[in-house]
Order: sequence, then C-alpha cells, then structure tokens
Amino acid sequence: MMSRVAVIAGGRSSEHEVSLRSGEAVARGLEQGGHEVVHVTVSRDGRWRADGEQLSLTPGGGLLGADVVFPALHGPFGEDGSAQGLLEWLDVAYVGSDVLSSAICMDKLTLKRLFAERGIPQVGFVGVGEEGWRERCEAMGSPLWVKPSRLGSSVGISRVEGTGRGLEEAVELALRHDPRVIVEASATGREVECSLLGDEQVDVSPAGEIVAHGEWYDYETKYRAGGMELIVPAPIPDEQAERLRELALEAFRIGGCSGLARCDFFVEPGGAVLVNEVNTMPGFTETSVYAKLWEAGGIEYPDLCGRLVELARERHRRSRTYEF
Repeated sequence: MMSRVAVIAGGRSSEHEVSLRSGEAVARGLEQGGHEVVHVTVSRDGRWRADGEQLSLTPGGGLLGADVVFPALHGPFGEDGSAQGLLEWLDVAYVGSDVLSSAICMDKLTLKRLFAERGIPQVGFVGVGEEGWRERCEAMGSPLWVKPSRLGSSVGISRVEGTGRGLEEAVELALRHDPRVIVEASATGREVECSLLGDEQVDVSPAGEIVAHGEWYDYETKYRAGGMELIVPAPIPDEQAERLRELALEAFRIGGCSGLARCDFFVEPGGAVLVNEVNTMPGFTETSVYAKLWEAGGIEYPDLCGRLVELARERHRRSRTYEF
C-alpha cells in the first residue's frame, strides 16, 4: 500500500547532523518504493519546519495529512519517547517503538536493570551517585567506561584506567550531557550487532561484527569514512550466532520494542555472549549498520523502509481498537 509519509529529521540533540543524513536516506528509500514523502526538519532550537515554514501542530490533527510519520530522530528529544508522545497526541501512525519503550531503551541504567532482573548476561555496571558506587567501580577492575545514561553515538563517553582523578574527570564530562551517569566494566570480546524488524512477529538479521579502525568505537570512528568495517556474517561459531539471536529477541521484548531495533553484543573469547544495548532508532542511511545487516539478509533499503511504514500503520490500527 502506498502511503503519504512525513519524514522527521534533525532534532535538538548532538546527533542532529546524523539524523539529517538518516532522514535524507529514508526519504529517498520511500520515494524509490513509490511512497509520497513530506520533509519535516527539526532545528537545534526545537522548531519544526516543512518547506521552510514553521509548523503549528494541533492535538488530534495529524501531521501534514500524512498516513505515517517516520521519526528519523536520534538521541534526546527524538529517540527517548518525547517525540513519540507528541505523535501520540497528534493521533498519527509512526514508525518505531512507543513512548515507554523508547524511554526505557534510551536510558542505559533503566534497561540494564531490567536485563539484570531477567538474568540477561551483560557487563557489570553502576550508577554514579548510588550508595557505594565508588567501591563498585573498584570491584569492576580496569579499564572502566563512563557514559551519559541517555545519550547515543558514543557522545560524552570516556575510557578510564583505575578510579582516581581520571574517573572524576570522566564523570564531570558525562554530567555535562546528562544528570544520570553510568559506569560500566570493560568487555574483551568482539563487538557484534544484529537488526530486528517486526512487531508481533519479529525477524532477526544476520549478525555482523564491527571492526573499529581507531582506539575504540567512538563518535569519530563511527561516522568518518573508513572509521569502521562491518563483517557480515560475523565470524563466530553457529552456537554463538544462535545464542545471539535468542538474546536479541528477548532483549527486544523486554524493552517492549516494536517496528525496529538494533541490538549490540560483546562475544567473549570464552564463548559467552553479553548484551550491550538496544537502539530503537539506529542510524538509518543506506550504509548504516542496521540497513547493511538487512541487505545481507535479503531486504533492500526501499523495501525495508516500506515494511516499517506498513508495521506502523498496522500498530496504529490495533491501538484504535483499545478502550481507554
């Protein structure tokens, strides 16, 4: 079914430029699939514009006559449930997870605590400011990773040795971005990722290994040309690949995700598979990991965009059957 799709890109977060690139690619993919596209840009100051004109939004009034909205927004104010809440108020179908799931998966501390309750294997972690957090950092060894709890694209992340002044400085940097800061133990395994697609029935892509051409997989390595290499399928044994698939589906469901997500793992030398995080709106250019993994799984980019639009329409239809 052909749809009129409003593609939202930009946003207030530090991932503004990445989002613009995702939005441009999504729009091209949808147009190649025969859909009509309406471009909506969110500036760094949070203003929404279409065709250069600032938008005025009316609750219950939809968005520019679109059948579906594709919020190609990354990071805070886009991927954290806030934009999804606005789209719920507008009463329009939208691609991706709902308010609660977006918020849960964006907050590393919240998601990791849910994983811990369900026995999902992961690295050790602690929230800065919790009782005994410094002692917990000592127990996790070295190096440690200090991160804003609710930011993406490796912004504000530091690798530190020990728990001295370097840890304090890393926490100060992370606090510039987010009042919630997480410290994680280091993993020694390969970085492996897979993409998920679906809602009530969810498909998992082939796994791919990330090989970073840098000291670690930071923002520059992720987005500069030649900064990383994706190897698909990941060169891991079949039993590890199957375990990764099982954990990806479980993580997707624990997070309450729908539509799409990318699940990131560490595959340890001893054979253990550790879940790192779930990203509900990963980078979405034709060359982004999410799309490349599905390309390896036999789904071309325009078809991928189209399937996400149909999933959004179907979920919106189901939501209207409930009585609130």
